[in-house]
Amino acid sequence: MDQIKKTGGTALVPFLVFVLIFLGAGIVLNDFYALPSPVAVICGIIAAFLLLKGSINAKVDALIRGCGDSQIVTMCIIYLLAGAFAVVSQAIGGVDATVNLGLTYIPVQYLALGVFLLAAFLSTATGTSVGAIVALGPIVVGLAEQSNSPMPLMLGALLGGAMFGDNLSFISDTTIAATQTQDCEMKDKFKVNFLIAGPAALLTIGLLLFAGFQTDPAQAVLPAVQEIELIKIVPYLLVLFLAVYGVNVFVALIAGIVASGAVGIVGGDLDVLLFTKKIYEGFTSMTEIFLLSMLTGGLAEMVRQAGGIQFLLSKANKFISGYRSSQLGVGLLVSGVNSAIANNTVSIVVTGPVAKDISQRYHIDKRKTAAILDIFACIVQGLLPYGAQILIMLSFTKGKVSYLEVLPYAWYLYLLLFFTVLAIVTPFVDKFFQNKPATIPAPQAVAA
Repeated sequence: MDQIKKTGGTALVPFLVFVLIFLGAGIVLNDFYALPSPVAVICGIIAAFLLLKGSINAKVDALIRGCGDSQIVTMCIIYLLAGAFAVVSQAIGGVDATVNLGLTYIPVQYLALGVFLLAAFLSTATGTSVGAIVALGPIVVGLAEQSNSPMPLMLGALLGGAMFGDNLSFISDTTIAATQTQDCEMKDKFKVNFLIAGPAALLTIGLLLFAGFQTDPAQAVLPAVQEIELIKIVPYLLVLFLAVYGVNVFVALIAGIVASGAVGIVGGDLDVLLFTKKIYEGFTSMTEIFLLSMLTGGLAEMVRQAGGIQFLLSKANKFISGYRSSQLGVGLLVSGVNSAIANNTVSIVVTGPVAKDISQRYHIDKRKTAAILDIFACIVQGLLPYGAQILIMLSFTKGKVSYLEVLPYAWYLYLLLFFTVLAIVTPFVDKFFQNKPATIPAPQAVAA
């Protein structure tokens, strides 16, 4: 078969073109989401056709093979189903029902804790931190003003809860990307991930409880909430239960879509035709990430065949001395890319193949590699002043709160970083693998 010729480090230039165009457009336009990411990937693919050595047929074959890789296709189909579930469940009022439930039972002095828990549940159920912030942001700002609660504290709790779900949700695009690039089961990655995120969340809850002691409930005036409709939360709970229980993610998502549709049709929020339209609307809402994953897979295969991945790994070996430093290297790699392009999903898709090779070389369990990828990307994304989460959240305050005021209250993200580093430098998470089915990839020879 005709192959692209090996060119070493030069093969990485198309990837750099992609990253620099995405980064440059964000800086120039002052909006890192203004330029559609698939367009930036196309620029990288064009650069690959121009710079990589070999026949046009060899390059086309590599591109198509990468785009059609089974893991890439699986990832894309999961994206479509996740988008459909999110849109249909929102259309029947699932988000509003969740918020009303929380506001009804949260004591006023513990509003920050309630915001954290609400955001954590909502982002886990819907798979999006941005969606949770958009849904809860205006409510949180209003509650802070009416209850005399510190707004930076409330926003820090919102940010932490949103990133908790973004990192752990079975239908989050970051989880899908991390598990598919590392070829591991979502439920396995969740278990490892929760061993790290769980303690961070519990400590955050403790800190927010302590902060609640300082709030005077007598000064609070809370808005009236609407009637609680628990049935509209059931589809979220169903998907979470099925996913944690280990049911195939395709089955879990389809069950969630059907359950949401049934609740909507019976309750009069949807009819059959509108239900199908909402499903399609969910599909189209994932068009960008669908195309991004597919095209990035094609670009990655071209770069890999030209020796770019191998070159990067050989350079990484100079700074990686063993099992634990290689895990830190994976975290720093995805963090660096995320800092450049302010998109955690893109960062995982781009660095996933390199992370997989590193995990094979140094015998890191792929479940742990997937968790490290997702965690580091979410931590950096949550703290970036030019990330979508921070920008959208601060826009609701209309200039009343600055980024530097919120930063000290991002307690969950700091604790998550601490426990992740602890999981790398100590064996407390590795013990989880001792009595579990082996999933460590076959070892490869480590370059001298």
